[in-house]
Amino acid sequence: MTRKLKAAIIGSGNIGTDLMIKILRQGRYVEMGAMVGIDPTSDGLARAQRLGLATTAEGVEGLARLPEFADIDLVFDATSAAAHMRNDAFLRGLKPGIRMIDLTPAAIGPYCIPVVNGDAHLNALNVNMVTCGGQATIPMVAAVSRVARVTYAEIVASISSKSAGPGTRANIDEFTETTSRAIEKLGGASKGKAIIVMNPAEPPLIMRDTVYTFSEGGSEDAIAASIEEMVEAVRRYVPGYRLKQKVQFDQVQGLNIPGVGHGLAGLKTSVFLEVEGAAHYLPAYAGNLDIMTSAALQTAERIAFHFEA
Repeated sequence: MTRKLKAAIIGSGNIGTDLMIKILRQGRYVEMGAMVGIDPTSDGLARAQRLGLATTAEGVEGLARLPEFADIDLVFDATSAAAHMRNDAFLRGLKPGIRMIDLTPAAIGPYCIPVVNGDAHLNALNVNMVTCGGQATIPMVAAVSRVARVTYAEIVASISSKSAGPGTRANIDEFTETTSRAIEKLGGASKGKAIIVMNPAEPPLIMRDTVYTFSEGGSEDAIAASIEEMVEAVRRYVPGYRLKQKVQFDQVQGLNIPGVGHGLAGLKTSVFLEVEGAAHYLPAYAGNLDIMTSAALQTAERIAFHFEA
């Protein structure tokens, strides 16, 4: 490519502000064009203004009125699932070819996990970053699936209550539904289930994720090696992503899984993860938010690199 793509961020809360700082510090093929919010007193808009960026507190309608909108190539949406539906429809009515990177569980476009299918939808007009839990755990399910047939996968994402903003809290149902579907579609499990836990502990705890898979056989050595390889791939853009302990295996018989079957026999794999944030804007314990912004920027950089003006 011959130029950087100009990006606007909708949502001047924690996620949008952290993403802005990441783009300013790390963007190679993407650069900031505008920060959009609805709260004129938000810290994100204030920071953007101090940095000399175009800003508006009038949502996507305000973005469309900015002179800088003419040069915007892609938009990150860090609002809510319901808001993203409206934002996408509004902006596409003005610029049919604009690229949208959706950090909400709306899932208008195809799911995207950079290490799983990051190059599959480079030409899509809207890509969905699933959820924080999905970004952290689906790579582990996919790692097992590529060496064994996964009949069932269940993930539990435990995050600090302090890292769960109003958008996260308003989208709990969408979180579980979107993550469960993505476990199946991207992770390769025949059946997926997602659970989120918001932990009020003080001091706040770093994001922890537990992944359970049930497969019909499979080599323990091959599964462990595949998981470790996938962990290293995620660490290239989320350095705080790590295994908390060695992968655990259990040969099980007579297992009953609702919606899957009864009296099942096979291999249970347990993966225990920790995600520490880079603390660009958010506290280090907010790994759930950091992995979303890191994955979104990674996806945008790939799209921009392959962009054909």
